[in-house]
Amino acid sequence: MTVTPLGLGPSPARRDALARRIRLLVAATITYNLVEAAVAITAGTLASSAALVGFGLDSLVEVSSAAAVAWQFSAREHRVREARERTALRIIAVSFFALAAYVCFDAARALTGTSEARPSAPGIVLAALSLAVMPFLSAAQRRAGRELGSASAVADSRQTLLCTYLSAVLLAGLLLNAGLGWSWADPVAALVIAAVAVKEGRDAWRGESCCATAPVRSAEPDPCGCCG
Repeated sequence: MTVTPLGLGPSPARRDALARRIRLLVAATITYNLVEAAVAITAGTLASSAALVGFGLDSLVEVSSAAAVAWQFSAREHRVREARERTALRIIAVSFFALAAYVCFDAARALTGTSEARPSAPGIVLAALSLAVMPFLSAAQRRAGRELGSASAVADSRQTLLCTYLSAVLLAGLLLNAGLGWSWADPVAALVIAAVAVKEGRDAWRGESCCATAPVRSAEPDPCGCCG
């Protein structure tokens, strides 16, 4: 009986198919997030909502993250894609940190009474829609990235999954403000967004070569957890 070694990764044909799938998923993510950012930032500005503006900026961060992965996977040769892995991860990490810094500043301004968030019906609809859409995009890209062994694709899928969590936080904050008049719930939700962004940025920075170097289907544990 012939046993296939556990350390073998996908065949060249399978790698190409996975790379095409990731390019399509990244294109869909960029398109959705550009629309999401425009709606969120506009609605957030009109309602003086730090959480909504922060959510819109997170969408732009996700666009930059997905664009970095799109650039990486625009290369047709697998070795070139691997060579671009580190740069793509650094772009993703820096984008997270920039988002966290801005959102913290805006939330602090709201909590000190400089501005008070008003209810936003468009924001509530947007948060609910993102809560429904983002898990599917994230799961599909994460599966492809894990099989291909790409840390940047996995990191970008985690950014998309983060959007799901942030949608839930945003929705809760907006509903509390609209239903109970708790305007403080908006900047508190924004600070939660910032804290999660810092964590994801740190993970992306540390995971710069995790999936790229770890053999697919290896029996060895994944040291950084990004492929798990």
